[in-house]
Amino acid sequence: MQHSHHPVELDVDVVVVGAGAAGLTAATDLRRAGLSVVVLEARDRVGGRLHTDVVDGAVLEVGGQWVSPDQTALLATLDELGLTTHPRFREGDSVFVDADGTRTRYTGEVLPCDPRTEAEVSRLTGVLDALVAQVDPDRPWEHPDAERLDRTSFEAWLADQTDDEQARVQVALFVAGAMLTKPAHAFSVLQALLMAASAGSFSHLVDPDFILDRRVVGGLQQVPLRLAERLGGDVLLGRPVRTLRWSAGEGEDGGSVVAEADGGAVVRARRAVLALAPVLLPRITFDPPLPLRQQQLHQHLSMGFVIKVHAVYDTPFWRADGLSGTAFGPHELCHEAYDNTNHGDARGTLVGFVSDVRADEVLALTADERRERVLESLAHYYGEQAKHPVVYYESDWGSEEWTRGAYAASFDLGGLHRYGADLRTPVGPVSFACSDLAGLGYQHVDGAIRMGHLVAERIAAELAVPVPVGAAR
Repeated sequence: MQHSHHPVELDVDVVVVGAGAAGLTAATDLRRAGLSVVVLEARDRVGGRLHTDVVDGAVLEVGGQWVSPDQTALLATLDELGLTTHPRFREGDSVFVDADGTRTRYTGEVLPCDPRTEAEVSRLTGVLDALVAQVDPDRPWEHPDAERLDRTSFEAWLADQTDDEQARVQVALFVAGAMLTKPAHAFSVLQALLMAASAGSFSHLVDPDFILDRRVVGGLQQVPLRLAERLGGDVLLGRPVRTLRWSAGEGEDGGSVVAEADGGAVVRARRAVLALAPVLLPRITFDPPLPLRQQQLHQHLSMGFVIKVHAVYDTPFWRADGLSGTAFGPHELCHEAYDNTNHGDARGTLVGFVSDVRADEVLALTADERRERVLESLAHYYGEQAKHPVVYYESDWGSEEWTRGAYAASFDLGGLHRYGADLRTPVGPVSFACSDLAGLGYQHVDGAIRMGHLVAERIAAELAVPVPVGAAR
C-alpha cells in the first residue's frame, strides 16, 4: 500500500476505485487472471465500512464484524487468508424491555410477550418465510407480484396483516431497526423480502444466534488488510477519484477509462470497477455523464442511519448475573445490544445500536447528553453498572465523508422493482461492485466479496483472460 501523494501516471488493464472488500476482492481475482490492476482509495486506510480501531486502549470493531453460517463467500475468503473465528458469547439469559419499561429475562429466540402476540409473531414469521421462499435474492424484481409488493411499505403491509400493534413492532424491529436502519414506512415489502432472502429466510433475521454467529479473531478488517498486503504498492491510499473519463468503444474493443484522483494521480485503463457505495457516485464527475437510467437509479437509493455504541468495562459483569448480553427493546433508545467482548480479553464490551429517527434525536444533543442517554438505555437491560464504562465510543458512519450512512443503501418505495434489474449493469467499460448491490449477502461483507468475484469474472472474460480455477468463490 502506498500513502504517497506525489503525482503518478499509470497504464493498467483495470483501475478499481475503492479499497473495501468488494474492490480488493475484484483486484485480487483480476491479478490472478494475469491482468494489471491499480486500486485508488479515498481514505488513508483500506476496508471501507470495515474498521478495527484502538480507542483509549480498547480494540473496537467500529464497522461490520459478524459472520453467519450462510455467508459462504466470506467463509471461503477467511479460510484462504488463514483467518479464524470465535463464537459470539451467548450463554445465559437474554433480556427484553417492553413499552412500559418492564424488564424480562428469557431464553430462546421468541421475545417475551402475551400469548396472542407471540402467536401473531409466529404466524407473521411463517407468512414472511413463505414469501421469501418465492424470492430470488439476485432477482427479487422477477417475483410475479413484485410491483405491488414494491409499492407497499412494510409498515402498511404489517398493518394489513394484523391488528396486534406489538406483533407489528416486533416483526418490524428485525428489518427496520436491525437491518435496513430506516423506518418501516420508508421501504417496501419487496425490499424487506430481499433483506430476508439474502440471509436465507426471515427466520434467520430474527435469530441472533444465526445472523450474529461468529467474529473474526483480531477483527473483520483483517480481510481487506490481508488482501491489500498481497496487492502491495498497487493500492494507493488518500487518492479520491474526482473525474472518470470513459469511452464505450466499438465491437470487441469495449472502450477505455481515465481516472483522475487527488495528488496528481492519473490512471489509464481498459476497464474500471467502481467499488463504493452508490451514494458516493455523485462525488465523481463522469465525462461523458452516465446514462439517464443510471443517473435516476442512483437517486432512488439512500443509506440507512445507525449509531453503533461501544461500552467497555473492567469485566463482563453481566455474565456473573447469568446474562448472555443479548438484549432487545423495540421502544428503547438502544433497540438491541450484545456481548461484544474480544477474543481472549479479560475486559467486557457491550455493543448497542441506535437507528433511524432515534439516531436523529440523540445527534441533536451534546456529546455528554447523548452518552448519558445511551448508557441509561443500556442500564435498562443490564443494571446500574452499565452506566460506568471505562471506554465509551460511538461509531457514526453517517458523518464519515466516504461512507455517509450505514449499514447499506436501499431503494425508496417502488425503486427496487423499477431499477433493480440495472443495479449491476455495466456502463461501457465501467462496472459497479459493492455490498449494496448484492443479492445473497446483501449489505454484508459476504455480498461485497460475491460482487467482487462476479465483476472480476466478467471483466476477465471480456478481456479474454480466464480466472484461475483456484480463485475463491
